[in-house]
Amino acid sequence: MELQIKVAQAVHVLNHDLQSCNRVAANQWLIQFQQTDAAWEFATSILTSDHLRLHLPSLFADFEVEFFAAQILKRKIHNEGHCLQSEAKDALLNALLLAAKRYCSGPQQLLTQICLALSALIIHGLDHRKPVEQLFYSLQNLQSQESGNIAVLEMLTVLPEEIAEARSTFSFINSAPRGQYSQELLSHTPMVLEFLLQQFEKHFQDINHLHGRSRKILRCLLSWVRAGCFSEVPPGSLPSHPLLNFVFSSLQISSSFDLAIEVLVELVSRHEELPQVLLCRVQFLKDVLLLPALTSGDEKVVNGLACLMSEIGQAAPSLIVEASTESLVLADAMLRCVSFPSEDWDIADSTLQFWCCLASYILCLNVHDGKKIPNAEKIFFPIFSALLDALLLRAQVDDSTYDGNGGSIELSDGLANFRMNVAELLVEICHLLGSATYMQKIFLGGWVSGNMAIPWKEVEAKMFALNAVAEAVQHEGRNFDLSIIVHLATILPSGDSDVPKGYLCIVYRSLADVIGSYSKWICTLQTNARPLLLFLASGISRPASASACASALKKICEDASAIIYEPSNLEILIWIGEGLEMQHLPPVDEEEVVSAIASIVSTLPNNEQKHNLLNRLLSSSCDVVGKLINNDKEHIVKQNPSSYTQLLNSVARALYRMGTVITHIGPPSMGDAANDPLLALLRIFWPMLEKLFKTQHMENGNLSAAACRALSQAIQSSGQHFTTLLPMVLDCLSSNFLAFQSHECYIRTASIIIEEFGLREEYGPLFISTFERFTHAASVLALNSSYICDQEPDLVEAYVGFTSLFVRESPKTVLAQSGSLLEASLQKAAICCTAMHRGAALAAMSYISCFLEVSLASLLECMTNISEGAFSGVAIQVISNSGEGLVSNVLYALLGTSAMSRVHKSATILQQLAAICCLSEGTSCMTILGWQSLHGWLQSAVHGLPVEYLKRGEAETLVPSWLKALTAAASDYFENKTCNGRKTDLGHMQGKGGRALKRLIREFADSHRTLSTLT
Repeated sequence: MELQIKVAQAVHVLNHDLQSCNRVAANQWLIQFQQTDAAWEFATSILTSDHLRLHLPSLFADFEVEFFAAQILKRKIHNEGHCLQSEAKDALLNALLLAAKRYCSGPQQLLTQICLALSALIIHGLDHRKPVEQLFYSLQNLQSQESGNIAVLEMLTVLPEEIAEARSTFSFINSAPRGQYSQELLSHTPMVLEFLLQQFEKHFQDINHLHGRSRKILRCLLSWVRAGCFSEVPPGSLPSHPLLNFVFSSLQISSSFDLAIEVLVELVSRHEELPQVLLCRVQFLKDVLLLPALTSGDEKVVNGLACLMSEIGQAAPSLIVEASTESLVLADAMLRCVSFPSEDWDIADSTLQFWCCLASYILCLNVHDGKKIPNAEKIFFPIFSALLDALLLRAQVDDSTYDGNGGSIELSDGLANFRMNVAELLVEICHLLGSATYMQKIFLGGWVSGNMAIPWKEVEAKMFALNAVAEAVQHEGRNFDLSIIVHLATILPSGDSDVPKGYLCIVYRSLADVIGSYSKWICTLQTNARPLLLFLASGISRPASASACASALKKICEDASAIIYEPSNLEILIWIGEGLEMQHLPPVDEEEVVSAIASIVSTLPNNEQKHNLLNRLLSSSCDVVGKLINNDKEHIVKQNPSSYTQLLNSVARALYRMGTVITHIGPPSMGDAANDPLLALLRIFWPMLEKLFKTQHMENGNLSAAACRALSQAIQSSGQHFTTLLPMVLDCLSSNFLAFQSHECYIRTASIIIEEFGLREEYGPLFISTFERFTHAASVLALNSSYICDQEPDLVEAYVGFTSLFVRESPKTVLAQSGSLLEASLQKAAICCTAMHRGAALAAMSYISCFLEVSLASLLECMTNISEGAFSGVAIQVISNSGEGLVSNVLYALLGTSAMSRVHKSATILQQLAAICCLSEGTSCMTILGWQSLHGWLQSAVHGLPVEYLKRGEAETLVPSWLKALTAAASDYFENKTCNGRKTDLGHMQGKGGRALKRLIREFADSHRTLSTLT
């Protein structure tokens, strides 16, 4: 008694105390209590006895304690039910059945919890060979008692759901009992369906309880339908089953309508004979339910019927295509649902799959059955024509979407989602009606008619529909008159239109999308270019339409470059470019605009004209960069910090524009270098950038990234013409990295230089010097643990990316001079490959593999003469000094949750090491590096692991098994490298030995993925 009172008090505090600390304490105590054995007795006594409720009514108000008790039983049965003795399980079953009977009249949530606990006991606890059958026997006894039917109904509702959830959730229930429970459950289908029918007939005359009882019956039936109960019913008997009539009649009861729809939808999706049956009743659904609901604006009924009829049509499109009277009634009803003016677009959206399915079916039949479908096309042509009208109406922006104040607005989420979903259907309609009819309907009525106001909402929706089918229309190859589009583009920027200000940006976006999609057609006339360019310039200046107009400008410049070359059109393009500095577009949109302009200017045949236009295009960018260079940082910051921030952002944007322009100019010509536009631009660009690099402004990460990006683009575009600047450029990059070591962009830019010019031996000392400065930088030296590597993943990726390119691109003579740097970088990469950060670890492993591959290639070329000064000799020395740490860190990288992604690279590295050690055997380097070296490294790495990282006895078996696999993998490597007597690029994981090694490493990683990785 005392314990029960204490629990009841804790539940009361948890639900009602005003102090959060008291509620937390009560919750913690109750969680601990649930773990005890006493919780079993407490919960069963509370649910089966009224003693405490009678003596302490204040603590047992609202059945909170009983509800908590039912939850306890459900959880404990889930977790501990299989541990109970048989007598305890039987007693618990009887207690729960008694509790279900006691609370059959409510509260509903408490009864549901009790039935959930009963289901859990059947699934997780009982030892009977047929636990479901035992439960049904008990339910029959309960059913014979007064008011027991309600408890039986609830139990029958939750049991199939719980069995289905147990099949997919609880792995400790093996597959045999799972299937047994389902089969045993379905074997009682006739009895359950008979019980449900009895319940309906019994309470049919009691109008006061019929509505509530109908919902309970439907919930139970829905649960059994989802379990597959009607699969147990004889074929052909479902359409005439009495319960189907009950479900159909429940559609006319407002309180049970939604559940009846759910049951019918579920039945239609599961039983192929049902669509035919329900199709015959569509006239009734339309006349009795749909039309009144449409008139009264009952969205619940309209939405439910739309979902049901859509499911019928999708389940049997062949029936709809037959164009029977019922099929046409269904199509008409669906059209009415599409046109229904609901506040959102859910109803129209729910019909889209039906129409898509029907259109696709008709189009497919047109291909495969030429005799049957022409008649169907003729019949359904007016239906899809009307559907297009309805969709255009629903796709319109409603008055509530815009405020008329000119603010930046977006389509509502509902309309945006509807438009995205309806685009596929519009394409199907276009195919079905034909592009000529589709386009005729789009332009029907005249968008611009005399002095009448333009219906902008209708026009904007039609532009959306026009854009949606652009690819399909143009694929047919027929040309259409799109002069109206040019006319709209002319009047919108002029201010002559009467578009509401708050709606203007939507119109701009839709019109820009159409211009971009149909640019090849619209720009066929020279006279169209100017109004289109002026429209796009106006749209780019508006934040809400800038993105669409920028994309359209790029499309026009790509598809209609010939007409843009006209001087007045070039002037408009440059004018757009000159205004970018003041417009503050998003970087992506600004790059689209600059790319479009630069692509036109760069292809001009006249170098002088090209040079002049480029100067004008970049004039504002050079000015803003010069403004920053000529001002001292401390002075500007003190004077106006916010202005300084704005200036930095402006310079970064200017550098992005300059880099984009440079990439479009193309490589310098081999002729007159003095007049080459790119070289002329570089003569301005580099001195300005050099000055910028030497200022303290570069402390800003965004500015550094923009400068490095522009420099990288200049290097890649100018090619060999940039070589004279390499010493100054690399000095700036390395110096700035040493000054601002959080900006890894300097290393990435140096990597591009190595990639472009690394093969040129005369620059070897310069590249080695840069390599040395990066390697000895404090931030790189600090990468001495996986924890630090995880804090600086971008730096790791940039540094090992640079070293990979240095090793891959540099001549062997340059690599031979870099022994100490290669050794330091290899040891650093070995540490980095243990990082948890996937990108950093894999990049480090790629560098290690790259170095080993280049070393192997060098060793294969000069096996008979390995000298200390040659790269092959240097490589052996580096590997000898670094091998132990390398193997140890690769082994560590294979521990923990992220290890599986590193299996392939780890196997490749170990195979390469094994191959190098095998090559060294029998040479003059054998005393430095050989098979015994690898054996020792592996032995040391395994025994260096903490004991908790290895299973018992694993240390003794791992080394011999891995060495055996490494021997075979090394042999495979050589065999594949010299396939058929010639050298190939193959080698890794190609043969049986390589695959065996990878399998061994994968198994090791998989069995150790739950262990923590040391940092």
